Amino acid sequence: MINCVLRALPVAALLVGASICRADDPIPNNTVRIGEYWVFYHVYADNLSGPFVPAGANLNLKNVQTPYFAYLRRLAPHFTAELAFGIPPLTKTYGKGPATLGSVPYNGVEISSARWFAPTAFIEYIFLDESNALRPYLGVGLNYVNFYDRNSTAAGNAAAGGPTSISLPNSIGAAATVGLRYQLPHNWSVIASYSAARVKSQLTAHTGGVSRTSDISFGPQTLVVAAGFSF
Repeated sequence: MINCVLRALPVAALLVGASICRADDPIPNNTVRIGEYWVFYHVYADNLSGPFVPAGANLNLKNVQTPYFAYLRRLAPHFTAELAFGIPPLTKTYGKGPATLGSVPYNGVEISSARWFAPTAFIEYIFLDESNALRPYLGVGLNYVNFYDRNSTAAGNAAAGGPTSISLPNSIGAAATVGLRYQLPHNWSVIASYSAARVKSQLTAHTGGVSRTSDISFGPQTLVVAAGFSF
């Protein structure tokens, strides 16, 4: 039975492709892309506030890299819808400000980490016409971020004064992208793009009934290089 299903899959794929592309419009309507995200954070955070927090205690993030995936649907000769996402990267947070909190090292020390699931939906305008191999594009859209696997490190627990749990509410914000697509033979293409999104949340660290908070704008900007196949 499984072998029959596997043999039927290529036929089903051909039928789906035939139904998508009209006889009078041979240009494929669907594209999948695989590539790499380089994520650069531009963090603006309020100083940590709460009991026993010294002045100037703040936070910073290190840039990350993760695989990129996208599905695109051609809406018209110059318009495309894109849903893009990456494998949720482990994002590390570092202390910024005082060299120590009490006697505990703080500045530049990894104090917590979290993973992000951050799909982004774009509507993109593609310049020039289909006869051009190289076509620039601009897009606007919406970004959603779900923070999970939020953990305080041993150094973070020491700086906070005990075992610490972290909360980060989800974020929804505007996004924009600019890119170049180069069309290759046999429905293949390569792209490079640069995007920015508005990602804001309030970090709350809970330690033995004591809470410290910071409002954070993460300011992620992303460089993508990817290959695509249209069908």
